[in-house]
Amino acid sequence: MAIVGFEFTKINVQRQEVAKGKINISNNVGITDIKKSDLQLGKSKQNGIRFFFEYRSSYEPGFAKIELGGIILYLTDEKNAKEITEAWEKEKKIKKDVAEKIINAILTKCNIQSIILSNTVNLPPPVPMPHVNVATGPKQEPAKEGKREEKKEDRKERQESLKK
Repeated sequence: MAIVGFEFTKINVQRQEVAKGKINISNNVGITDIKKSDLQLGKSKQNGIRFFFEYRSSYEPGFAKIELGGIILYLTDEKNAKEITEAWEKEKKIKKDVAEKIINAILTKCNIQSIILSNTVNLPPPVPMPHVNVATGPKQEPAKEGKREEKKEDRKERQESLKK
């Protein structure tokens, strides 16, 4: 049970005009379809499933959008492949453990691609970027090497040994 393939089939980014006021960015990802897709690896056949997905970043109010679509190829055993495809055909649902792997893989690739695309057309990144805050406070002096604090007992022992 592993993800062995990922490809984009749709990449679209649009920016309407200069933004005025506050911009709200919302991201959405969803599985649009699932199909059984076996792979031929040498003489052996592997059971696979193709997950079709869409990813959207919307810059509101109507300022811009990023749309990505693609396919993830997931290898699994025959029993699991049948369960996944049947559940999708009946209820449009995916088992929790499989959905978690697939959606995390989609988000990893799509977040990176959407940051690149937003930068290309001068949009703010659709996902929060890390920030560093340097705290200002009292300056601490570095510890002095080679010196250690001597306890009273250690001092007494040393003094007594010197007397002898």
